[in-house]
Amino acid sequence: MFNDRTDAGIQLAAKLSYLENENVVVLAIPRGGLPVADPVAKVLKAPLDIVLTKKIGHPFHKEYAIGAVSLENEVLSDTAQISSAYITEEIKTIRDKLRARYEQYYKDAEPVNLKNKTVIIIDDGIATGNTILVTVALIMKQQPKAIIVAIPVAPPSAIRNLERHPNIDDVVCLETPINFRAVGQYYETFEQVSDEEAIAILEAHRNLTH
Repeated sequence: MFNDRTDAGIQLAAKLSYLENENVVVLAIPRGGLPVADPVAKVLKAPLDIVLTKKIGHPFHKEYAIGAVSLENEVLSDTAQISSAYITEEIKTIRDKLRARYEQYYKDAEPVNLKNKTVIIIDDGIATGNTILVTVALIMKQQPKAIIVAIPVAPPSAIRNLERHPNIDDVVCLETPINFRAVGQYYETFEQVSDEEAIAILEAHRNLTH
């Protein structure tokens, strides 16, 4: 159990301290991943950036991911009983949101270059791992040196899937409960992170590196 996302990030940072002398970039999945990634980037003295991906929720259970989307690609699973019209419409809606978020989060800034860097992908927790998979596919296009996934909590099945992925070099997860139901149940405080809070964290790090 974590007090909040910052507490989870501090604990993750301790596990990732072996990377202190590596050429690291910390990538958070907004919005919930940013308060977790914040202490990690500080401890590793690494640039913090975001990666724009978002899950496609099941039509009858939005928290359950049946896939994930970035501006460039998508990963789908568990979609056998779901209409292609729903999936097509969701992908379009999500991409529109991601484009708007790109404008909002980058304004005058540019994404950090990931070529030959050790990239740490951070979220506040994962249920299926689909969002991470689409994130990895996106990052691979930039030819990183290595990809590490670091999350506070996830079910064992999701961790096994990530560990088997040929492009993921390491998976660091603090808790892997067997009776996993939702990420929020492992946090004392799990309020939604606003865009304003997330952008403030990101801009504070940008100011540190300039």
